[in-house]
Amino acid sequence: MAFDILEPGLATSVQDQGRFGHYNVGIPQGGAMDQLSASMANALVGNTPGDAVLECAYLGPRFTTDADAVIAVTGAPVEVRVNGTPMTEWSRLTLAAGDEVSFGMLSGGTRYYIAVQGGVDVPEILGSRSTYALGALGGLQGRTLKAGDTVPVGAPSGSLPTMDEIPEVLRPVYAKEVTIRIMPGLYDHRLTAEGMETLLSAAWKLTPVADRTGLRYAGPDLEWKPRTQPFGAGSDPSNIVDAGYAIGSIQVPGGKEPIVLHRDAVSGGGYAMVATVISADMDVVARSAPGTLTYFEPVTMEQALAARADAAKVRRAVWG
Repeated sequence: MAFDILEPGLATSVQDQGRFGHYNVGIPQGGAMDQLSASMANALVGNTPGDAVLECAYLGPRFTTDADAVIAVTGAPVEVRVNGTPMTEWSRLTLAAGDEVSFGMLSGGTRYYIAVQGGVDVPEILGSRSTYALGALGGLQGRTLKAGDTVPVGAPSGSLPTMDEIPEVLRPVYAKEVTIRIMPGLYDHRLTAEGMETLLSAAWKLTPVADRTGLRYAGPDLEWKPRTQPFGAGSDPSNIVDAGYAIGSIQVPGGKEPIVLHRDAVSGGGYAMVATVISADMDVVARSAPGTLTYFEPVTMEQALAARADAAKVRRAVWG
């Protein structure tokens, strides 16, 4: 079976949990920006956590199904319509052949996910079906969807679970003010004490410059320690001789507007990473809409590991 795309939406792409093991050659992890929401959609339709879904950014697609299908929509709050009739997000929906699915405007967040029983069945490239559009890799022909596309769906691998909706207590929150936990380093020593204090105390506003590569925040300038730049580094005070970037690294080019590198970011470059968002909060960053006030809170490695364990408990509550 397949979905026939009538309208593609703004940047709809195929995503799964990501492409691992190739970061050393410049191919990022990728995968769904909001991993929890994507996995919850898969859980509702009886898929595995690793099955591919459609990730919809801001404006969703309009499509029909050529056979009976079971889908679920999770993530940012949006009106889901089947043949023009509003349906419920965070629940399992049954479609008949020929049914048309469309979406209204978002009322929060940035991305939502469409899972279908059997999973989106595009070829695996380097172990993943995720779209890496900058490298024209994976997904449907290495790009976001366009009108006229046919999105193949795999055969169901199991029965539907008894859970037909995600309990509200487990659903993510789409707040207009968030606290993001970070671990300072590797180059936080390049900031003055006042610069680091500003990073940790200021209210940063997410700008519209936010995509799968990175999210840019507006706020006060950060002060760098003066130095003579080493050979091989650029003239920007935040330039370093090239180094590898951890996913979630925070750069501050020129001391202005921190950038959180996200799923499709490059694996290395010449900007100092003053901190890194912990893995448990990367989904929170992904859910933030432009204008979200953001505070960066430093934590220890032990606290970061405890947060990751807490996040795993939520997933176990969904998957059993």
